[in-house]
Amino acid sequence: MRSDLPTRLLPFGVVVGIVYAIWRPGWLGVATGDVQPQLLFGLLGLPIGFLAGVVLQLWLSRRRGALRVGDAPDAVLQAGYYALNGPLEEGLFRGLLQGGLAILLGAPAGFVIATAVYVLYHRLGGWWWPDVVATALLGIPLGLAFWLLPGPPSLLGVSIAHVGATCGFLGPGPYLLRRLGLI
Repeated sequence: MRSDLPTRLLPFGVVVGIVYAIWRPGWLGVATGDVQPQLLFGLLGLPIGFLAGVVLQLWLSRRRGALRVGDAPDAVLQAGYYALNGPLEEGLFRGLLQGGLAILLGAPAGFVIATAVYVLYHRLGGWWWPDVVATALLGIPLGLAFWLLPGPPSLLGVSIAHVGATCGFLGPGPYLLRRLGLI
């Protein structure tokens, strides 16, 4: 996580921040949009994403025969890290890529290209191919939500849901699986 902050998350935030500071494009999704549907999506997506992430991690861990899990304080630290990771990844992949490509190529093309880049991006981190493919289970609904939720584009709901899914798949979720003796 320490090396991830300066090499990945900080550059994501800087790039999105620069685009917002220079152009303030509505398609970037930095505004709250229509708050009620955004919060509804995010607050429903948080626990659903967490549970889906846990179940998916359980299935994949049993297939690969391994699960790497830190201790309890590490799992709590990870949850804080993922509270940054979700919005920053969404800012780059949904806001900048999907929003920008939707303006240039149309909404469907922006959604498809940005989601494919989001999924394949995880391979750069050395993820196992089934884990990379599993990110599509998050990327597709989040991309659709960014595109289809009412009101102006917003990163609010998709960021909240992203945090839940990531915590279920990578942080506190795997820790719970280990504590419950399921792995």
